[in-house]
Amino acid sequence: MKEVRPILLVEDSQNDRELMLLALRKNRILNEVIVLRDGEEALLYLGRAGQWIGRPMTKPALVLLDLKLPKVDGMQILEALRSNVAFSEIRVVILSSSGEQVDRDRGDRLGASSYVVKPSSFQELVREISTWKVFEELVFEE
Repeated sequence: MKEVRPILLVEDSQNDRELMLLALRKNRILNEVIVLRDGEEALLYLGRAGQWIGRPMTKPALVLLDLKLPKVDGMQILEALRSNVAFSEIRVVILSSSGEQVDRDRGDRLGASSYVVKPSSFQELVREISTWKVFEELVFEE
């Protein structure tokens, strides 16, 4: 059986976190979702430091990353992931309210797997997530 690795959701907005969790469930994704509320917490999780010092060595299947985060922004997290050989192959989907081309270009340069402007409706978010079935790291309920 395929290993079911967790999804990291790095998002400071409670509303956006709740919508994403609901949309992932609606798409019947079985991966556990670990919710982190700021960039510093994400770096601690990835580095197995602070409160995450004893966590399993399992790498995330996917990182869902907001850009505008407290303490450490999303682009800095993306840079840290791509500069670390252990994490360089993890898929990273940037979820941002910014549709600015400069942000998209920077995300591309830094190696984001995808850049998604946060949809304006829940149904659009559910549809967007349904396109992620190509991500072999995700496990969907039959």
